[in-house]
Order: sequence, then C-alpha cells, then structure tokens
Amino acid sequence: MSHTFAPHVGGILSADIAVPEHEREVRFYSRVLTTGESPLWREDLMNNLGSPIIGLGARQAEYAHLPLQWMPHIQVADVAASVKLALELGGSELMLDQANQWAVLLDPNGAAFGIIPVVPAEAVPPIGGDAARVGHIAWLDLTVPDASATRDFYRQVVGWTAQDVEMEDAGERYADFNMCGEDGDPAAGICHARGVNAGLPPVWMMVLPVGDLAESLRRVEQEGGEILKSSRGNDGEPTSAVIQDPVGACIALVQG
Repeated sequence: MSHTFAPHVGGILSADIAVPEHEREVRFYSRVLTTGESPLWREDLMNNLGSPIIGLGARQAEYAHLPLQWMPHIQVADVAASVKLALELGGSELMLDQANQWAVLLDPNGAAFGIIPVVPAEAVPPIGGDAARVGHIAWLDLTVPDASATRDFYRQVVGWTAQDVEMEDAGERYADFNMCGEDGDPAAGICHARGVNAGLPPVWMMVLPVGDLAESLRRVEQEGGEILKSSRGNDGEPTSAVIQDPVGACIALVQG
C-alpha cells in the first residue's frame, strides 16, 4: 500500500468497528497504539496528524447485528452497482445508505467490509515527509480457505485487479494474491488459510504501525488482550504480531 490515503477506486482510507465495553476498548487501543518516543497515534485514536483513520464506536442497538470485526472502507466507482454484484455473488448486505453513499457488506466467507464512493482529492489529509511515520492502515490481509474464489469476488465487487504471490507449504507451491487498486499498486492481500497464514480468522486483518512494537505487545497483554501470532527479526525483536482485543476483535501491529 504505497500511496497512503490515495483517492481512487480500490483505495482504502479508514476502518471502523462498533464494540461492547466501549470505554475499556478505547483504553485498550489508546494504550496499545501510543507507544514510542514519537507515537504514531494519539490517545483519542486520531493519528499523529490529527486525522480520523480508525473509528471505535459504541455498540448501540442499531449496530448490534454487525460482526465484531474491524471493517475497512474501500472506495468503489459505484456503490449501488457494487452492492448488486456482491449479492449476486453470494455476499450479503448489512447496512445501506439509501442515497448510495456507503454500504456495509459481508463477503461469502463472512468477512465484513464497507464501500464508499471515491473520496475527493481535496478531502484527503496532506502527508508531508516520511509517510511511514504517520499513523495509517499499513496493509490489509484476508485469510480464507478458498483464496481464488474470494479474489474473484473482490475483483468484481470492488474493481481490484490481482497479482499472484508465490507461496510454499509442506513442499507444495501455490499462489496467494495482492489486490491492486486503480493506480496499479497493491492495496490488500487475499491469502489461503495454510502455511504461515494457518489459524488466522477469516476477517479483514487491519495492519497498523506503532512507534514501539515490543512495548505495544506488552500493553496488549497488560490490558486484557491476547497475542495470537508474532514474528521476530534476526535480533530477536518483534517485527509484527496478530492480536485480539478484550472483546475478540483482531488486528495486526507492525513496527512503524
């Protein structure tokens, strides 16, 4: 995802979730994300530029039917046309704005995602200097039993194109997929639930950078979350981790 906040078909600008135990969840994420000498996120969950990249809402009655998943907001050319295609291809509709300005959908695997029209360029927050030092969605991954069928679903519903990513598991070679936006750059990954991705839930896994990953992981456990999977570099320091928050939603963290 090389162009952070890019306004184009297939681009991902933000994500949100509606959670029970809202105060506890706000504390969890504000503690976990605000690590390092120059944190990439603020305690109010804005990024360090003051932009609202992630939204953590209370689970009110109108949101009670939504799954406990972080839902990315993906830009599409035509919201109504994308909803129609999703339903034809085995997905389902969770919420729909009658003016066709946004929708929340489930894919056939049960992964939730939002679709929105392409955001006007003037509404995109300006990024100066090193974009890696800004709080943003660094990547999205979806791990499912049949990545090929899921690739085809999102190609039609979102308008992504796909690039094969060669993988190997137990001596067998296969392909996962980078899903590319209108600009040709990868926006997300769709992976088979095998090899390094075995055991991950079939949800859109939002990857967020933090200022001090080791400290963030210490706080995950301190605040009642769980580390589901982690990777370490040659120096023994953590480089990435999949975590579960206190109410069961999952995200991934990387060193920013």
